[in-house]
Amino acid sequence: MRMRDAVGTSLLVVTVGSPAAPAARAGTVKGMGWAGVGPFVGAAILGARVGRRLAGKISGPTLQRIFAVLLPAVAAFMLTDATL
Repeated sequence: MRMRDAVGTSLLVVTVGSPAAPAARAGTVKGMGWAGVGPFVGAAILGARVGRRLAGKISGPTLQRIFAVLLPAVAAFMLTDATL
């Protein structure tokens, strides 16, 4: 799969999944923190739009390098956040 296609697919999944997941759980989760959900959904959709524009301007190999740097950084952040 070409990198641009992978980026597009990922952004589509994030854009659809971000509002769909909280909506599906709305009636099943007690005390859901909607104040945190709204900004997250908005940021995900905004990020998808910005990412789509950037993906058209950045070459595939450069996107791969950016992804290779960001993935471990996000994983390290999540690990640190989960253990604190």
